[in-house]
Amino acid sequence: MAGPGVHGGRARDRAEAENATWAERRAALRYVPPLVRMVWETHRGYALTMILLRVARAFIPVATFWIGKLIIDGVIAARAGNGTLTALWRYIAMELAIVAAGEIMARVSALVESLLSDLFSNRMSVRLMQHAATLDLAQFENPDFYDHLERARRQTVGRIALLTQLLGIGQDFLTLLTLAGALVVNSPWLLLLLVIAIVPSFLGETHYASLGYSLLFRWTPERRQLDYLRYVGASDETAKEVHMFGLAGWLTRKYDELSQRFFDENKKLSVRRAIVSTLLSFLGTVGYYAAYVIILLSAVRGQITVGTLTFLAASFGRGRDVIQSILMAASGVYEQALYLRDLFEFFDMKPTISGRLNAPPVPDPIREGFVFENVGFQYPGSEERWAVRGLNFTLTPGERIALVGENGAGKTTVTKLLARLYDPSEGRILLDGRDLREYDLASVRSTIGVIFQDFVRYDMRFDENIGVGEINAVEQALEGMDQPVPALIENAAEQSLAASLLPRFKEGYRQMLGRRFENGVDLSGGEWQKVALARAYLRAAQVLILDEPTAALDARAEYEVFLRFSELVAGRMAVLISHRFSTVRMADRILVLRNGQLEEEGTHEELLANAGLYNELFTMQAAGYK
Repeated sequence: MAGPGVHGGRARDRAEAENATWAERRAALRYVPPLVRMVWETHRGYALTMILLRVARAFIPVATFWIGKLIIDGVIAARAGNGTLTALWRYIAMELAIVAAGEIMARVSALVESLLSDLFSNRMSVRLMQHAATLDLAQFENPDFYDHLERARRQTVGRIALLTQLLGIGQDFLTLLTLAGALVVNSPWLLLLLVIAIVPSFLGETHYASLGYSLLFRWTPERRQLDYLRYVGASDETAKEVHMFGLAGWLTRKYDELSQRFFDENKKLSVRRAIVSTLLSFLGTVGYYAAYVIILLSAVRGQITVGTLTFLAASFGRGRDVIQSILMAASGVYEQALYLRDLFEFFDMKPTISGRLNAPPVPDPIREGFVFENVGFQYPGSEERWAVRGLNFTLTPGERIALVGENGAGKTTVTKLLARLYDPSEGRILLDGRDLREYDLASVRSTIGVIFQDFVRYDMRFDENIGVGEINAVEQALEGMDQPVPALIENAAEQSLAASLLPRFKEGYRQMLGRRFENGVDLSGGEWQKVALARAYLRAAQVLILDEPTAALDARAEYEVFLRFSELVAGRMAVLISHRFSTVRMADRILVLRNGQLEEEGTHEELLANAGLYNELFTMQAAGYK
């Protein structure tokens, strides 16, 4: 869990990104080999084809230049009567074949790399989703975690570009070796001039690549805010309030102000980078023409033929481009490695709540029930305030308890601790006499069925919205549109009254819900709540947790739900959170919370007789119906 230094940690991360030493920057390259391995494992056939094509293409330039030299020397020889046209036609045919082969290989290489890129991006997205599912709820409530997640999410696409750059460096390096051989044979100074002319530009690009990464790193929270403002300003879920409250202008101004600040900072960096790059590029130009003069003088003195002059000039020019390409690609690899680090750092995150090796499953049936022993919990970043503290109570098999209290009293926190979405900060929770943390985590989660007040409204089909309550049992049946609707889903829909919505659905159980996709049907709050309740009926759990299960239902629907609710919880343990005392009265025992502590407990009649907080809240609500 994050401690009091959450925001301080974010500040340190930003400072480190700006002031990273060269050693720290080079350290980011250690993530390149794992990336290469992951790409290779994505599709070995595509990866091998990509490598072989790059190697073959590396020899195309020198072969083309050499054939060009032979053609020019052949023309001069033919004019002098020392050559034949047959040789020239042969050279031209060879050059045409080499160029055509190069074009074909380039097209095939682009196709293979595109296909591999798509596969790799898909695989990375799947892996990110899988890893995110292993992390704790507390981590998702930490702003720093969202910064990591945002940076990692952005890296799931385009990371194949790093491998493409590496292969490009390898291809260019092979090309450079062939070109350098010709230059060294004629004049070693030519190669030296190339290196001297290019290195300063490389160092400048590398420096500004680091600054560019630092800028994006620092602005991760603000970029998330920009994404959120875009969503709020143009979303079907927020459109009603945006129009009614006249929020469009305010949201637009906030977005414009924040985006302009980012633009201004990025502009300063871009202008500095352009000026420095322009100045350094002049060194490359001077080096090129210095080498060109050396080649021309050699030709004038008769030390080389005109064809060799053309070959060396072309080789030098291409060599300069290749060296610059290698250095710029190396700079790009370094920059990509910095971003790649964000992805692997996210994958390195470990949950604080995890199952123990060979942990026993939850007993079925549960015999003794749950015992809260002096349980306290603090949310990450809120160490000054306890969400709950000093809780001592039991939940026995077949018992129904209700949690009552004002907003913020800790009711939902108790249910999250019971479902082990959190672990207590102090104290312990026992299940059949054993600490809840000693059981297999997946078994704990499957034993407990939860419908939270802020349940998710999935923009999916009606049957899928219900099926998520016990997806392992119905997933296969949901895959095929031609398969019958599982009886489990139909029964759950009937018991929760969600089946009453079917007359509105043209596609029946296959009807798409929500407005996000074509032909989707939106539901009212009460209708969505019936769908959510169906998930509870679907789940064969020993413990049911229902957080405000009837909050959005009208009086008639609430009454009908209660008629079925007793059947739902029969023989099971149930925890009910509700502000409606008509709902609470059905519990066997009521726990009243105030400021995270248990203030009183008992039956409805006992608590009314106590004249405490429960009596006060009940009287206030009853007065509203008079």
